[in-house]
Amino acid sequence: MKLYTKNGDDGDTSLFGGQRVSKNVIRVNAFGQVDELNAALGLAAVNAPESIQQIIATLQPQLFDLGSNLCTPPEANASHIPPVTPEHITFLEQTIDKIDTQLTPMRNFILPGGSETAARLHLARTIARRAERDIITLHQAEPLNPLILQYANRLSDLLFALARHANHLQNIPDVEWKPNT
Repeated sequence: MKLYTKNGDDGDTSLFGGQRVSKNVIRVNAFGQVDELNAALGLAAVNAPESIQQIIATLQPQLFDLGSNLCTPPEANASHIPPVTPEHITFLEQTIDKIDTQLTPMRNFILPGGSETAARLHLARTIARRAERDIITLHQAEPLNPLILQYANRLSDLLFALARHANHLQNIPDVEWKPNT
């Protein structure tokens, strides 16, 4: 299979089901943001502690499932697309809860940074929030499975917890925000 098809040279792309759309429609933006997030998580996994690499290894295929759902318009036959399920959300919530028990309670807002792994996870978190905004915009135009919205919301929470966990594992304190007074 060739890497390039030339089918997108005019600014269009195909959705699952074969429909051609402009590359700048909200549906393409939404799954494009999820793809960018997946790449950011791949970068965050490099040299990350093993426990964080394992969580990212679970998240990355889930993000492909999420992207596949976003790439599929309602009229397409989506029976072959793995759905976002309650188990996906349970995984996120249980992982957040497990990590949170190991961390000191927050008393201030946390600035992105600390260790390199934490900084990469914070960057991934901001990409997750951007993807969530595009997913919400898509949902307002074409209602999506509500589990997709829940997953997108919990995912950024998990990435925040993972960033704090990365600092904790490396004995690097979180960078607390102290407002200028």
